[in-house]
Amino acid sequence: MASNPVPPDAGARPSPGMILERLARGATRAARITHTEHLPPRIGSHADWPEQIRPEVIDAIRSAGIDRPWAHQARTSEHAVRGASVVVATGTASGKSLAYLAPVLSTLLDGSEAPNGRGATALYLAPTKALAADQRRAVRELATPLGTAVRPAVYDGDTPVEEREWVRQYANYVLTNPDMLHSGILPSHPRWSSFLRALRYVVIDECHSYRGVFGSHVAQIVRRLRRICARYGSDPVFLLASATAAEPGPAATRLTGLPVVEITEDTSPRGELVFALWEPPLTELHGEQGAPVRRTATAETADLLTDLAVQGVRSVAFVRSRRGAELIALIAQERLAEVDRSLPKRVAAYRGGYLPEERRALERALHSGDLLGLAATTALELGVDVSGLDAVVIAGYPGTRASLWQQAGRAGRSGQGALAVLVARDDPLDTYLVHHPEALFDQPVESTVLDPDNPYVLAPHLCAAAAEIPLTEGDFALFGTAAAGLMPQLEAAGLLRRRARAWHWTRRERAADLADIRGQGGSPVQVVEAGTGRLLGTVDAAAAHTTVHDGAVHLHQGRSYVVKQLDLEDDVALVEEASPPYSTTARDTTAISVLETDTEIPWGDARLCFGSVEVTNQVVSFLRRKLITGEVLGETKLDLPPRTLRTRAVWWTVTEDQLDAARVNPEQLGGALHAAEHASIGMLPLFATCDRWDIGGVSVPLHPDTLLPTVFVYDGHPGGAGFAERAFHTAAEWLTATRDAIAACECDAGCPSCIQSPKCGNGNDPLHKRGAVRLLGELLRGAPKEA
Repeated sequence: MASNPVPPDAGARPSPGMILERLARGATRAARITHTEHLPPRIGSHADWPEQIRPEVIDAIRSAGIDRPWAHQARTSEHAVRGASVVVATGTASGKSLAYLAPVLSTLLDGSEAPNGRGATALYLAPTKALAADQRRAVRELATPLGTAVRPAVYDGDTPVEEREWVRQYANYVLTNPDMLHSGILPSHPRWSSFLRALRYVVIDECHSYRGVFGSHVAQIVRRLRRICARYGSDPVFLLASATAAEPGPAATRLTGLPVVEITEDTSPRGELVFALWEPPLTELHGEQGAPVRRTATAETADLLTDLAVQGVRSVAFVRSRRGAELIALIAQERLAEVDRSLPKRVAAYRGGYLPEERRALERALHSGDLLGLAATTALELGVDVSGLDAVVIAGYPGTRASLWQQAGRAGRSGQGALAVLVARDDPLDTYLVHHPEALFDQPVESTVLDPDNPYVLAPHLCAAAAEIPLTEGDFALFGTAAAGLMPQLEAAGLLRRRARAWHWTRRERAADLADIRGQGGSPVQVVEAGTGRLLGTVDAAAAHTTVHDGAVHLHQGRSYVVKQLDLEDDVALVEEASPPYSTTARDTTAISVLETDTEIPWGDARLCFGSVEVTNQVVSFLRRKLITGEVLGETKLDLPPRTLRTRAVWWTVTEDQLDAARVNPEQLGGALHAAEHASIGMLPLFATCDRWDIGGVSVPLHPDTLLPTVFVYDGHPGGAGFAERAFHTAAEWLTATRDAIAACECDAGCPSCIQSPKCGNGNDPLHKRGAVRLLGELLRGAPKEA
């Protein structure tokens, strides 16, 4: 760590190259940088606003310091004012917000002059509460010269009850999220009738984040919104904003069900970006099965965040888990205290699960510059304006190139140069990427994958729609081709009843509660301090078994707690403050059965299959690991109920003859299959829009359904999310990269960089590295060229 602190915020900002040079001082530090990519600055290109934009709005924009729009902003507005739905998919900090705000504000201003009625309204959808709150602030600042013509208001789960009626009656720009639209606004549409009747624009911000099952749910929520708007006589134009993505127009059409024009040429200026790939060093420690262990990305990121704060460099470290964000902030604060007692308070953690007032305070402090460094989950990745950041540290590949560039783009938002550092985890994909930079820098970003016709998604939304307005056959075209086929099943289940020409919801409970749109698996678990009864925060139901089981270490706002009891009936985890010298990691077991094989392709004697499966998972124990080093201290058994999941999977089988050809004997078979499964899960995010925590796997030397050695990779979401299907269609490339990644690793018998998994329920035993390489080679030898 740097020994001579630079006064924070003092003097001219250092260049990104200078910041990286300071971070890399010392022989061991410099060796950790495996690649540096330099993206040159870009000159911007201006245009004029469309003539339909009100002069008052243009004057307000000029008052904010913007004389003329970038060309892509003007083109987006041009389509919007002509009534065409449009998606603008350009880089971070390219001014997407202004591209849709100009036509929205102009229309609201027109509506404020209407002689009768409420005037025009607009709805804004954000994937996170933080982004909606940030956008309200930005709209208020921009629209101040327009007086009361623009009345923005946030309507989400944090909105006080006494404010909600005012929002419904008087706000004309309502900012919310898909969750509140689904469960609060649409089921209560008669109370929103005046707002919906006047609805002219629907803004869907950060639309690339609506992927997989969540994106499929949001697509059906949008269709329900369009149906209700039509009932009230409105037909809003949809304005979508996305990070750079492949085929944003078709993706936006899948999301909205409407034709959407795409704007992809980024005409804004950009400062220089220096992007470094950073691999932590090997330690003298050994992990499971004696494998060599690298220094953790958590410890490395905490060091980098500390050094950046000491330099006075404003930074965000993106971390994949809530616990990781807390731990990095805690380590950085402790180390900063050794340098300067004023610095620890200028570094904090930010994650979901905090109470609303905690999140808002952190957002204000980051925006104002009171905070120098923040360790954040992806809750801060999406769009929140944190202008003035100089550096971003990314602790582990975030799963997609789109997300990587989104996080890297948080720095340099004021046009200055910026530094981004990707710190590799001890993981097959991360290790592959830091040694194959072309896979990051020479490849396009991914397409957004979603499937609105997924029956597990569509069925509950048909019920919700019927509860809002009885469904007729004329609605099926809106909800998709699969809708008509589901109606008899919903009738047979007693969820809908047909009367005359329409289907009605007849139950007492709320139909909207049938859809778990974020796949959280039920009500969130409240984390409560046992001695005081104080609510610390919440944990998603799906994560409760692995994160707040009895004995788990739970971090919150820099303090550590130990879970004394997880009460699954009351959805409460009771915790006590403690400072154990370890973290905890849950272990689980998984079994899988084939329900239906949709497609089967011969690969020589092998078979590649895709279809529906049922997965049974049970958390059975947890490991205690030393902080910083990750060394395993011990294992404790748990008694938690199993969970079942019906989903989609890709799987492959091999024959006895192929095992002989690959020189894999019966003693090696289980380890070879297990190693191939782990590595293939780790590599799939290169080929599908997911990360390894979205998917799971099982390998069996003799599976009862296939009667052959089999490896399964499945979507970790009910009904599937499109990831396994993408794996099926790119199997030759995917499994080739898997084999190459294992073979290229320098370890002898397997390590976290190639075949060990951080979430393996069997303690990464058995594993056989060389057997996996030979087995995958034999499998791929029979792969058809078109597979």
